[in-house]
Amino acid sequence: MIDYSKKISTFRERNEIRYIDASVESDRGRILSAPALRRLQKRTQVFALELNASIRTRLTHSLEVSQSARYIAKTILKKLDEEGLDRYALSELQNGFVSICEMASLLHDIGNPPFGHFAEQSINSWMRKHGVKILQNLYQEDNELKKILVEDICSYDGNAQAIRIVTKLQRLNLSYSQIASILKYTRGAYEAKPAKNDPLYKLRKKPGFYYSEKDTVEKVCDSLDIKKGHRYPLTYIMEAADDISYLTADMEDAVDKGILRFEDIYNLIKKECEKEGENYLLELVEEFFTRVKKDEDEPYQFNMFLTLTRAKLIGALVAHVSDIYLQNHQEIFEGSFPSALLEYDKKSKYSKAIKILQNISYKYIYMNKEVQNVELKGYAVINGLFEVYRPLLELSTEDFTKLINDEDIECFISQRLIKRLSSKQIVSYINDVKELDKKDKEYPLLEWYFRVRLVIDYISGMTDDFAFDEYKKLSAIV
Repeated sequence: MIDYSKKISTFRERNEIRYIDASVESDRGRILSAPALRRLQKRTQVFALELNASIRTRLTHSLEVSQSARYIAKTILKKLDEEGLDRYALSELQNGFVSICEMASLLHDIGNPPFGHFAEQSINSWMRKHGVKILQNLYQEDNELKKILVEDICSYDGNAQAIRIVTKLQRLNLSYSQIASILKYTRGAYEAKPAKNDPLYKLRKKPGFYYSEKDTVEKVCDSLDIKKGHRYPLTYIMEAADDISYLTADMEDAVDKGILRFEDIYNLIKKECEKEGENYLLELVEEFFTRVKKDEDEPYQFNMFLTLTRAKLIGALVAHVSDIYLQNHQEIFEGSFPSALLEYDKKSKYSKAIKILQNISYKYIYMNKEVQNVELKGYAVINGLFEVYRPLLELSTEDFTKLINDEDIECFISQRLIKRLSSKQIVSYINDVKELDKKDKEYPLLEWYFRVRLVIDYISGMTDDFAFDEYKKLSAIV
């Protein structure tokens, strides 16, 4: 039975707000006021360290995703209303349904590090090459806990970091429904990646949360009746909105950057469509290209072409993913539906159109020399920062405890480095360590794990320009 009152609830860690609409609006206010959200305006989407304010940042991208999610959610509710919303216990939950989707979309990139997804790989590479060796030098005994913690620290992911930010680092005290909505992947970073024939592979192919948030995620899932490895239903809507928003955005930014021209975009789409025998997208772009060339002044032609194409395409895709959602409603409600909504029907004209647009972006934008140069610069910055803060990870538990308590230790560099870390992140570390039993033989191992999280939190929480500036300062680069 599909009963949304079991999924859209007022449960939260502290100070529960009993009235559902007030609870939803409280979440909205907390999210919009969160410093972590504001920092997205200085995080890259594709073009890092960009001075042109019209080029998308993670924040402007998230705003676009939230609008698409709102559109999808309202379309689904309108179709469900034809059967009667009472059938799904949604009559009093429409505002909650839409707002959770919208706010999940604003939060979906909140855990992304500076310099985009390339930085995720940089963090994991540094941890595998250096972090694991530091741990081995400090704690040579091998056991199961050490094995899973090693896997955890080498599996940084923006989705998992988002859960950590909203629950631990920013303490937003969001409703469990809102927290669950951003749990895009349902595997712990410390768990093994499932085989591709696993029925939940698509939901568990990437890390969704860390060992440090394991208990929180279990509590959220238990309260909302989400089975292990399953997903919260409204997460599918956020994911679809994200996929839709990518389709033309990168092309628009590439034209603004001068990487591609209007005619290049048109010719590339036309060429790819003809090669793949795809008519839907081809007819769309030919119609609007001809129209704007005839009716619009030259400076406005590309913007109008993109506006018309995007509006037509998004309208069709929203209707498409809404139908997929409702056709698989029971599985989606249970969180076991094994596919992204936009990827489900691979034979549809929409899937073919999407593949063409994605291929163009990959070949002519993401592989562009200018984009890759900035990615390599980001790699150098991220690795350089971890090397700078490496002394904090090499300290013994006893010395780091003294450092946190503002006591002197022999490592004078660490005494200076600790002062640069965020006080909120340090408090999060202290609270995590307080929960440990100092008499437990695993205490030093777990303390070190939370110390790694502290350093990762600090570096991954930087904006692009702050990270670059910090790297130059601490590397004595003029």
